[in-house]
Amino acid sequence: MAVADLLVVIIQVILDKMNRSYLRIVFFYYPPGCSIRDVIGSTAVSSSVWLTVTFTFDRMVAICFQKLKRKFCSERNAAVIITTVSLLSLLNKIPLYFKYEPYYCKITYECFYYLVWLAFDWGDRILTPVLLFFLILLLNAVTVRHILLASAVRRKLRGQQNRDKPNDPEMKNRRRSIILLFAISGSFILLWITRVISLAVQRITGWYIGVPAGYWVGDIMGAMLQLSSSCTNMFIYAVTQRKFREEMLNTVKYPFIIIQNSIKR
Repeated sequence: MAVADLLVVIIQVILDKMNRSYLRIVFFYYPPGCSIRDVIGSTAVSSSVWLTVTFTFDRMVAICFQKLKRKFCSERNAAVIITTVSLLSLLNKIPLYFKYEPYYCKITYECFYYLVWLAFDWGDRILTPVLLFFLILLLNAVTVRHILLASAVRRKLRGQQNRDKPNDPEMKNRRRSIILLFAISGSFILLWITRVISLAVQRITGWYIGVPAGYWVGDIMGAMLQLSSSCTNMFIYAVTQRKFREEMLNTVKYPFIIIQNSIKR
């Protein structure tokens, strides 16, 4: 998830948004540069949001279904799911490679009016992220309901057995799980909702050229908030996940460890 979010920042922000104003990398102004940029950037966005769903599903299984957890929540399954999501995201975005004219990075006439492109565009917008909103809300509702019911039963049992020990490490872990779930999925929904609305209005009204000023401002704000969701997720991982912080520190220390070992030899 962190890698996908970082790719979104690099491709969609630095190589696309900043390139138009500051960097001026010529390769991305002519085909196939702009086509490659769009495919890779859209794949990174799709991977990021669908990995958010798989993360939410993984937490639901780990918390709600203890028997299934032993079989499903493993490093091997995680690797298979991540690979599958990444490949499907890439395959789903390949048509974007053909949306520009052969000699200029200008969207073709067919993208706006041909039935095949319209169907692809609507399907893509419904799949990502409208369907994601529903799945995340559903999975979180199941998880939170299970945690609240289990916590109520545990409080009653501990109240009968240990009235003098109010602190419960298990309850603290469950509270942290709820906070993490709502932080990641809640920020995703809040930061994407403006973009979803602007894209829906664009497709329904057909506003592609000569749009009203109010819609233009909303579209730019929606794009900014959507891209900010990747930065927000990375911050949430770094702050809340102890193992994530440890791995980041190990990554930073690794080059220095290699240099130190080479000097000792």
